[in-house]
Formats: sequence, structure tokens, C-alpha cells
Amino acid sequence: MSAFEFFFSFYGLLLGLSVAALVSGFAQVLHERQRVRFGWLTPMLATFVALDVATFWNQAWVIFRGAPYNNALLILGLVIAATFYVAASVTFPRVSAEGHHARIDLDQHFWAHRRLVLGCLLAANAIVVVLFVSLMAVNAEFAALSSTRVWIGFAIFSLGTATAAFAPWRGVAVGALAMVLAYSLWNVARAAAVLIETGGWSPATGG
Repeated sequence: MSAFEFFFSFYGLLLGLSVAALVSGFAQVLHERQRVRFGWLTPMLATFVALDVATFWNQAWVIFRGAPYNNALLILGLVIAATFYVAASVTFPRVSAEGHHARIDLDQHFWAHRRLVLGCLLAANAIVVVLFVSLMAVNAEFAALSSTRVWIGFAIFSLGTATAAFAPWRGVAVGALAMVLAYSLWNVARAAAVLIETGGWSPATGG
């Protein structure tokens, strides 16, 4: 087992718990859908959180695949993944805690918890950016990964997410969330287009 495989068995497990918390929260809300007012805001937020977790899975491959085994990296992965878990676990309300007959409004839940959820995403991304910049200073391969598009993307994510989290005007916050979600979906579409253009992948062949 390589150092990366050992690290990722830990990091991937923790990120997987974030996905499980997000899906579990959504499933609980669906189970109680008769007393839930869905709206658009919490589903938009949940989609954005899920896409960001998936992006971090990809970033782990880019950043950590050449890293040596080191306890400090395990702790760093723990901090990042735990931050995501907090965000994912708060994205949807705990239906059982609301009482069996209480009405649940997901838009109200969004306004009550947007700062915590989006603030956690900002914190996790800030940690990775600091790590990336530090590696750029000492490693030419990481320096080569830096590009104008990368930093523009980070600026769009950071400014949009911070605005969605902390803007006092609801219309501005919703518009910022829609923007960063659209940007995340555009990145997924762009990656899919690259996959199609390169011919996808060949099916496994038997021996």
C-alpha cells in the first residue's frame, strides 16, 4: 500500500461520512415530506455542498498523491473532512428534533444556518489554498499547476460563497448562491465535455 493509498483510506472515509450525512438528511426530509415546505434554497445549498465535497475528493488526488506518509497530513485531512462533516450535517434539519407534528420550512432552515454551512465550506477551502500556495513555493510541479483560471475560479468561489453566507440582503445572498452553484455545475459540464472529447474510457476486457 502506497503512502497516498493509506492516507486516502482515512481521508476518503471521512469525506464519505459527509456525503452520508447529506444524503441521510435529505432522506429524512423526504420521509416527512407531508409536513415539509421544501422551497428552493436548502436543496440548492445541499447541491452546492455535495459538489464541493466531490471537488475536494478530486483535489486530494492532485495535491496528496505524491505526498509522503506523515501524521501531520492525517491531522490536516481530519480537520478538512471534519469541517465538511459539520457543514453537511447542518444542511438539512433534524426532522426528529422538530417534533412529530411540527411543520418544517426548509427556506427558514436555510436562513438560520447558511452562515455556519457556507462558513465551513470557506474554511475548508481556505486550508487547502494555504497548503497549495505553500507547496508552490517549494515544489516546481505545484507551481506549474497555478494558472489564471485557477485563481479566478477560487475568487469566484470565495466571493460568491462569502456573499451567500454573510450578505444582509436576502436577494443578494440568494443571487450569490445561485451564481456559485451555476459555476460549480459549469465545471462539472466542462469536465464531462473533456471526457467525451477524449473518447471516454474503454471497457475492461477479459483475459
